[in-house]
Amino acid sequence: MNDWTNLTDAARLGGWVIYPLSVLAVIALAITLDRIYALWRFARMPAATQGAQLPGSLPQQHAFSRIGRLFDDARAPLWRIETRVEATAAQIERDMSRGLWLLETIVTAAPLLGLLGTIVGMMHSFKLIGGDGLVNPSGVTGGVAQALIATAIGLVIALVALFAFNFFSRRIDRLMDELESFANEALSDLRLAGEQSGQPS
Repeated sequence: MNDWTNLTDAARLGGWVIYPLSVLAVIALAITLDRIYALWRFARMPAATQGAQLPGSLPQQHAFSRIGRLFDDARAPLWRIETRVEATAAQIERDMSRGLWLLETIVTAAPLLGLLGTIVGMMHSFKLIGGDGLVNPSGVTGGVAQALIATAIGLVIALVALFAFNFFSRRIDRLMDELESFANEALSDLRLAGEQSGQPS
C-alpha cells in the first residue's frame, strides 16, 4: 500500500505532463499486447510443417495458411502464383506491422514530453527563487521533483517502447524470411512437377 501511495505522490508532483505521458504508456501497452497476440496467433512457424505441406489446423488468417492457399490452384501458371505470393507477402507484412509506427513515435515523443516537464518544473523553481527575495524551500524542491519525475517517466516509457518495437521488427523480419523459404520450396515443387509431366512453366 505504501508503494501505491508513493506512486500517487510522484504522479502528483510530476504535474500536468504526467497525463499525456500516461496516455502514451497506455497506447504503447495496448499496441504491445495486440502485436504479441497477432504474432503468436497468426505468425508462428507451424511445428508440423513438412517441406511445403502445412498442417490443416492453422487459422484462415495465419500467414502460412494465406501463402499456402495460393498453391492450391494447380492450373495457374507459375508466374501468376509468384505474383500473388509477392502481393500476399507484402500484405502480411503490413498486417503484422500494424501500429508499430505509433510505437516508434512514442519512443521519440515520451522523452520529449518528459523534457517538457523538466523545463516547466525548473521554470517554476527559478520563478520562486527570483521573486521577492524570499525563497520557499518546499516550492523549489517541488519544482525540481516535478522536473525529475517527468523526465524519468518519459525515459522509462521510451525504453519499454523501444525494446518492444525492436523485438516486433526483428520478429516480422524473421517471419518474412520463413515465408520466403516456404514459398520458394513450394514453387520448386511445382516446377519439378511441371517438368516431370512435360508441361511448360
